[in-house]
Amino acid sequence: MTIPRQLPNAITIVRILCAPVFVWLLLADGGVDGALRWWAGVLFIVAIATDGIDGYLARRYEIVTDLGKLLDPIADKVLTGCAFVVLSILGELPVWVVVLVLLRELGITVHRLVVATDHVVAAAWMGKLKTVAQAVALALALLPLWTVVGEWIHVVNTIAMTIAVLLTVASGVDYVVTAIRGRRVRSA
Repeated sequence: MTIPRQLPNAITIVRILCAPVFVWLLLADGGVDGALRWWAGVLFIVAIATDGIDGYLARRYEIVTDLGKLLDPIADKVLTGCAFVVLSILGELPVWVVVLVLLRELGITVHRLVVATDHVVAAAWMGKLKTVAQAVALALALLPLWTVVGEWIHVVNTIAMTIAVLLTVASGVDYVVTAIRGRRVRSA
């Protein structure tokens, strides 16, 4: 079976285009934890989960592209970044958490774009683990599960978000260390 060469990249672009839709749904809900919030949470989960599909297709059919390597982490950052910002706007996440996460994400994205003419930096294992942790924490925060299972879910949300933030910082440090080592090797 063959698939169109650009299908994984098209999936990635659709993931990016889902971000403004889920932001609108979340903001339109206005904090009432109604149907729009549920739809926003489900759309986020579907969009972030398709990350595995585009990557699988690209590897399985040997159609990995430099554009895909560049766009895939950007799609993750757009989705998660929007979720962090909107949760902060709604007063559900401290601003300092959002600033910390966005500084890490923007810094690494800018670095990837700057060095893209020289080489493409694919996501490392720790960055992928960070993305999974962020996706889980954000899904728990976006879905108003407290309306179904009770307030205790906020403890689970806090633990998941703490793990995601710690992995965000750790993977940022790992990225910087790896980039410095790589630059030294290329210079030598």
